[in-house]
Amino acid sequence: VQLQASGGGLVQAGDSLRLSCAVSGRTFASYAMGWFRQAPGKQRDFVAAISRTGANTDYTDSVKGRFTISRDNAKNTMYLQMNSLKPEDTAVYYCAAAVIGWYGSSCPREADEYDYWGQGTLVTVSS
Repeated sequence: VQLQASGGGLVQAGDSLRLSCAVSGRTFASYAMGWFRQAPGKQRDFVAAISRTGANTDYTDSVKGRFTISRDNAKNTMYLQMNSLKPEDTAVYYCAAAVIGWYGSSCPREADEYDYWGQGTLVTVSS
């Protein structure tokens, strides 16, 4: 399984970006998916997660109301729409997939619950 994150860039505070995560293989719909981020000198932190059907989502408090996670199972792709970006959102953003199975509905928040990781895409927000 390969995950390819894209969509990062340099923006100003208040701008928007949409990250994408393309996943290889035929079992995308059996994965819960998540976004994590790592700022320079800091640990990797949970940002958002979505259940395998998209029915359930979860966000860290600092992005609630600004970020929206979504997925398109027909395209094997997950998205993170980021609005009202702040300088503190600057980080490398990683997408991850957790093997849940065809009947699970969870949205994992812990990095060690995820089985596959993408390479990361850099988001820089200037003030």
